Amino acid sequence: MSQKLLRVAVIGYGWWGKTIVATLQSSDFIKVEMVIEQEASVRESAKALGDKSGFTVSSSYEDAVSNPNVDAVILCTPHKLHSAQIAAAAKAGKHVFCEKPLCLTLDDALAAVAACKAAGVVLGIGHERRFEPAIMDLRKRIANGELGTILQIEGNFSQDKFFALPPDNWRLSKELAPCGPLSATGIHLVDLAIAILGPAESVLSRLNTLASNFANGDSLAIMLGFKGGPTALISAILATPFDGRFTVYGSKGWIEIRDRTHPENPTGWDISMVFSGKEKAISFNEPHPTVRANLEAFAKGVLGISPYPVSTDEMLANVSALESIMKSAETGQIEKVRAIH
Repeated sequence: MSQKLLRVAVIGYGWWGKTIVATLQSSDFIKVEMVIEQEASVRESAKALGDKSGFTVSSSYEDAVSNPNVDAVILCTPHKLHSAQIAAAAKAGKHVFCEKPLCLTLDDALAAVAACKAAGVVLGIGHERRFEPAIMDLRKRIANGELGTILQIEGNFSQDKFFALPPDNWRLSKELAPCGPLSATGIHLVDLAIAILGPAESVLSRLNTLASNFANGDSLAIMLGFKGGPTALISAILATPFDGRFTVYGSKGWIEIRDRTHPENPTGWDISMVFSGKEKAISFNEPHPTVRANLEAFAKGVLGISPYPVSTDEMLANVSALESIMKSAETGQIEKVRAIH
């Protein structure tokens, strides 16, 4: 594309849709052209901002897909709808950025990826944790061999924001957002584990509802097994104040990254490192707009500036792991993770 700005339609103006529209107001690569929202009262609030910021508002997804002034759609819609919405956008020649998880089943994800490849459009995914400076530095150190053989990953991503949602919100629905702690927060840590260790091979998980009336659960524990033996231990809770931690243990040392606040409004990260024979080193990373950084990486991929750094194979591996995590939560058994090829 020869243009300098990617023109997008944000589909869904709920909690996260609002966050995305707000962060894109200061983007040098993306212009919000449209917002699509089905709920009338929410649509009115979008129109108020649209009048000031220069975007139009509609209730119909088709209006975005058929709009010649829209280059790409950003899906902030229920997970169950993603595959069909991605296919419809791709067929119309629109690039797609999809909030996580990409889909709820590997078959749906394979269909979505195939639709994008057939249409020659870029597919992006809302795993902004990859764009945290501390995570990017961690991955470079792993690639350089500074941690040695990776032994284990431990992560926690918990919050209690969903207590503010009305009981009929789709994010609390067992049908639209099954295994709630996974699709809400835990999936980000699964993605980081896959980015470091490759596709998961097996999983054991346990889901409970202990301190809420959420139909899709509030407390989740996951143990993922990877090729060669390393393990990822991941927890995600929707009924406790915010906590965010990601630690990688290697034969030569370990690195822990702690979030000071929710990635929605990051206020920085505390990093601890210990390498063999050396004292613990503690440092701080300043706040960084990771949500916007991910969206702009997607825009740069579409505009031909630089390739989008998350591969579709990684997206598919993430959905395959999600599918098996949900199955294990139901059966209580260790489940194999389907290979994507």
